[in-house]
Amino acid sequence: MARYFNDPTLPSPEFPGSHLVMDEHYVHLSGLTAADIQGSDAILGDAAEETRWILRRLSHLLEQADCTLADTVRVQVHLTDLSLQQAVDDVYSEWFEAARYPARTCTVSPRLHGGAAVEITLTARRPEGASPDEPSEG
Repeated sequence: MARYFNDPTLPSPEFPGSHLVMDEHYVHLSGLTAADIQGSDAILGDAAEETRWILRRLSHLLEQADCTLADTVRVQVHLTDLSLQQAVDDVYSEWFEAARYPARTCTVSPRLHGGAAVEITLTARRPEGASPDEPSEG
């Protein structure tokens, strides 16, 4: 049975959705921009730094569901300009093992929340024996 959660360290979604939805097998995280993360407004417009902040927060969200970025099977990256892809990829590749990159889509979305340049969402496979209960407090 799917369970729906919002991370108390992030603002409540401004859309009708949840930060995290998980069942016995998968964790689905909603798209996240640097503008969603408290204190990151200083780095808006720097695609590499936005990516670093987003992946750090996504990693934190996954930990609450007994997962890590290594459990990620699918990623969607949205950029305001495709010319930002190399900067994003340089940071992105630091967070995943090269032999186990998740399946990925990268698209152009001309306007992202809060003036951000990057939005990332992902799906991770929950490890066998992961707690079926609510995510742990982060």
